[in-house]
Amino acid sequence: MNLKTQLLVSLIITTIGILLMIFMIISESEPGAIPLLIIIFGAGWYFITKLKIRSGKT
Repeated sequence: MNLKTQLLVSLIITTIGILLMIFMIISESEPGAIPLLIIIFGAGWYFITKLKIRSGKT
């Protein structure tokens, strides 16, 4: 998977986590652990990929 695809996938995962968190807050009045972990995973993957792009690694 190339780096631009990884950026797109990580942003999609982060967006899904945010939407799931919004849904959980509306339905259960608390965010829950799984949406938080999805957001952390997606954001972490995004920033690691950005660092790889900046350093010129493939």
